[in-house]
Amino acid sequence: MTEAFSVPVTVRGYETDVQGHLNQSVYLSYAEHARWSLIQEAGISQDRLIGKGVGPVVLETTIRYRRELLAGDEVEVTCDFAWTEGKTFRIEQTIRKTDGTVAAEITGVGGLLDLKERRLVADPREYFKELASDPSRFGL
Repeated sequence: MTEAFSVPVTVRGYETDVQGHLNQSVYLSYAEHARWSLIQEAGISQDRLIGKGVGPVVLETTIRYRRELLAGDEVEVTCDFAWTEGKTFRIEQTIRKTDGTVAAEITGVGGLLDLKERRLVADPREYFKELASDPSRFGL
């Protein structure tokens, strides 16, 4: 097992709402940023995905808000893939302040879409193994 992947993010003022805390939609952007950062660190580019005829899709997302985030807060956004048998996989993510306080927990279900057939591929793990220069980043 590899060390948990994370990316740093600083909450920007324009991302906050009228109450002064991070707008709920931005949590999804932070999660997406961490997912794509992990994919890229593992050696998979968007061009390679398209060349293989697949693209990652989000099928379901659950956000548990634990503590508010304010402009200027510095956080780490983690990303961990959890594989199951079949067409889908889970992605577990945590947004944590630098003092260790968990601000949000995000759980997603994803898959790889065959761009021609417009259906999920049967075993996304095999595509990630084949495309990644470092599949261990995905726990493979």
